[in-house]
Amino acid sequence: MRLLSLNLGQPELLPDPFAREGGSPIHRTAIRKRPAEGPVRLGRLGLEGDDVADHKHHGGPDQAVLAYAGSHYGTWRAELGEHPALAPGGFGENLTVAGTDETVVCLGDVWEVGGARLEVSLPRMPCATLARHFAIRDFVKRVAQCGRTGWYLRVLREGSVEADAPVTLLERPFPAWTVAQAFQVMLDARAPEELRRGLASCPALPEKSRLRLAAGG
Repeated sequence: MRLLSLNLGQPELLPDPFAREGGSPIHRTAIRKRPAEGPVRLGRLGLEGDDVADHKHHGGPDQAVLAYAGSHYGTWRAELGEHPALAPGGFGENLTVAGTDETVVCLGDVWEVGGARLEVSLPRMPCATLARHFAIRDFVKRVAQCGRTGWYLRVLREGSVEADAPVTLLERPFPAWTVAQAFQVMLDARAPEELRRGLASCPALPEKSRLRLAAGG
């Protein structure tokens, strides 16, 4: 695996393509990430120079950085054409990674990237901000159906990271729980109870997600 691009962004006000007449014409988001040059410090809460707009649902130690498979961009171009959002960081990811995707990456995987050590924590659940960013009304549904969602990582060891660095898999303690499998269970409230209980028992998943699964939510 290799880090194709390291991407940073700050909250900004962007036009809302779906705003109703008389409604709010803008929304505040940090989904527009742009490639960074040179090394960037990665701390427990994320990359230096990066932030999120909605701290209630994004960010924090369990969602310190978002990763996305670089190979998905070619697939999206085949489906959407040359869309302006289809560039590294276009899905709001901090790490655009070559050589893997949601069907391979597992919860609890430990990566070494530069001087940092990371742990895969949970799938990214697509939200309306992604649809606004791409100006496609059903984009959340399309991302969920194809499973090209991305995934979050927590920081086990702070350090400096830089684009084009190798990404080394150090540990895979939960090979049964790929990001793709975990996403499907978390998305489907009707998923079999044994799968929900199994995922809820995976210690790599954030506590609030495990509690929600255990409660049937």
